[in-house]
Amino acid sequence: MTRPQGHDVKTLPERPSQKSGPSLSPPVLPGQWANGQGRTVHSPPRATDRGPQGRVPVTVSAPDPISREGAISQLRPHPGIELRERPGPGTVALLIEDTLDETALTRLRRAVRSEGARTVLVTGAIRERELLDVIECGVAAIVWRREATSHRLAQAILAASRGDGDLPADLLGRLIGQVGTLHRSTTSGPGVSSPGLAPREVEVLRLIAEGLDTGEIATKLAYSERTIKNVLHGITMRLHLRNRAHAVAYAIREGYL
Repeated sequence: MTRPQGHDVKTLPERPSQKSGPSLSPPVLPGQWANGQGRTVHSPPRATDRGPQGRVPVTVSAPDPISREGAISQLRPHPGIELRERPGPGTVALLIEDTLDETALTRLRRAVRSEGARTVLVTGAIRERELLDVIECGVAAIVWRREATSHRLAQAILAASRGDGDLPADLLGRLIGQVGTLHRSTTSGPGVSSPGLAPREVEVLRLIAEGLDTGEIATKLAYSERTIKNVLHGITMRLHLRNRAHAVAYAIREGYL
């Protein structure tokens, strides 16, 4: 068709085809970035941002910067962990110590006082005389340094955040043996009465000593996880114990296990 002279004909811009990929991508929102394939991916949160609900805030302390940065690089990719520079409500403190000398134990006690019972210790060795000190000061989980993979660290941190204990099997055996020896050597006559444990409390602590977590204990005893957590909370509050490992140590010392 011949265009009328003296008139400019303006063409409308073409509407994007329904099959065109990137042009139909949803708008990129703050805190997201487009990966170039029509998909929108959440960007990592900034250090000053509060992480999404469900992420566990974690601080990392170590005697040297190489160890600290190594642990941070292991934890940074984990979707359930939010690294922080300073502690806050619900924070889990990851403390790395090659050996537990008096200086290291002081740092450990300070971390426990700061973070409550949510402390994970990564260490190369624990001597017999240090084991009870570590448990009684409130450490929730212990990871051998030689086993400190990103998966193992995250497992211990998430367990501590739930209020669970997490000890290596060999260390748990040493703890049971040491507390049993201590109980036999310090048994005294009637003088101080023990507050005592109910049969259900003893059974829960026995299963913890066997290495079961909250969900497994609930399944085995046919209770809800909330009930198991309430039982453990009642034990620790009534007997002034710091965490599950401390409760197990108490039960062994008193002859329940």
